[in-house]
Amino acid sequence: MLNFLTASIHLDPLSIVRTGGYVGIAAFIFAENGILLGIFLPGDSLLFVGGLFSALGFLTFWLLLLIVVVAAIVGEAVGYWFGTYVGESFLTRSDSRFFKRSYLIRTQKFFTTYGGRAVVLGRFVPIVRTIAPILAGIGAMPYRRFFRYNILGACLWGGGMLSLGYFLGRAIPNSEHYVLPISLTIIVLSFLPVVLNLLRTKHT
Repeated sequence: MLNFLTASIHLDPLSIVRTGGYVGIAAFIFAENGILLGIFLPGDSLLFVGGLFSALGFLTFWLLLLIVVVAAIVGEAVGYWFGTYVGESFLTRSDSRFFKRSYLIRTQKFFTTYGGRAVVLGRFVPIVRTIAPILAGIGAMPYRRFFRYNILGACLWGGGMLSLGYFLGRAIPNSEHYVLPISLTIIVLSFLPVVLNLLRTKHT
């Protein structure tokens, strides 16, 4: 348990998977998809490493896939209902260590651009992934409609990232030796749209 908490603090996907296993992965995916405290968790790289460990035989791929999809769906559902009940007070909250109004503004623009599809597409964008379901609840998107997008996004994102890790793990010899550089690359690529959008905003 102590090792898992240490891995969580340092947000090292490899250590999280090794020490937390199925439960650790589920907890992180649930938190990142619907709880503000999970806004900076390494969901993309965590799923990739989970898929890689499945290819190496440490985890069962289909069981992990089921756990991840369920955790992602439940996480976003919690975020939706949080937005539904908190509403306007969330929109007017001040900056804190885990929340900046710039995150909210960025996600609102994402919703304006993509509409309901933002629930699906937002899964692939850090920060937006956490805030999008909350805004869907605040915006009173009908839950039945939100739930369809929620399921689709969880399957595409969770299944896609796990499969990527799994198939690369099967295709690349001694792939466990490349986990760290590949994970760092995924983290950089996942945050790249956020950084580009921030830079674009500053120049307009």
